[in-house]
Amino acid sequence: MNDSLKFDQSTHFEFGKNWVEYSKHISTEEIADASSELTRLIGTDSLEGLSFLDIGCGSGIHSLAALMLGADKVLAIDIDPDSVETSRATIEKYWKSDNFHADLLNIFDPEFSNLPQFDVVYSWGVLHHTGAMWDAIEKANTRVALGGQLVIAIYRKTPLCGFWKWEKRLFTSSGSFVRALLTSVYAALKILWYLLRLKNPIRKIKQYNQGKRGMHWKSDVIDWLGGYPYESASAVEIVRFVESNGFTHQYSNKTKSETGVFGSGCAEYRFLKHQPSD
Repeated sequence: MNDSLKFDQSTHFEFGKNWVEYSKHISTEEIADASSELTRLIGTDSLEGLSFLDIGCGSGIHSLAALMLGADKVLAIDIDPDSVETSRATIEKYWKSDNFHADLLNIFDPEFSNLPQFDVVYSWGVLHHTGAMWDAIEKANTRVALGGQLVIAIYRKTPLCGFWKWEKRLFTSSGSFVRALLTSVYAALKILWYLLRLKNPIRKIKQYNQGKRGMHWKSDVIDWLGGYPYESASAVEIVRFVESNGFTHQYSNKTKSETGVFGSGCAEYRFLKHQPSD
């Protein structure tokens, strides 16, 4: 694995710029959706008295949701300065207490290993973009307190993952014209696919905006096309790896394999730490 992918942000798609645009449209409705999805993932409607680590905080909406669910302490981290600033602004707009921090930090930095352990370590759709997914998952494991939860979402492996890795590298290294072209073509093909399946594309996009963790269809399209570095894994691989690090698998969702014609969605996992990692 090329270490530059792990440490050189210039090799990564600039997710933060997308989150800046998305954050302009965050409303109480998006926050409610994010809170609902978070309660589903953690298996409870309260984080009262618990600590929460958000790895790859993006817009900050899920760190905000954790605070609103009663988390005692929240740390939101990201390698992208725009994401960190956006997260801080999002949280401060809706949350007036000072029991959170949004910090610029790479999961592979030595400082990450010096963080305290948390009751919930959450990383949705992030660790496969680090340039060393399995190392990143292992790093995340170490920050989970005994009896705590690891909640992650990882791209499902498909037959077309090789193509999408190439496309994402192209998108990330290209200028605005190529990016706009790829985005337009992908969006048009996706809408055509809805129509061929006799689905109303306007309704599909509206439903997506209302029910996808507070996310928007257009934001997720751009995130998908530009999400480089890129890796994926099967559910069997993820469960086997995390359980070998002292965890018990509690919950999975959206693990069904697919062709990958329009990309790959994220499979969601929740694990309970039952013994200290070595």
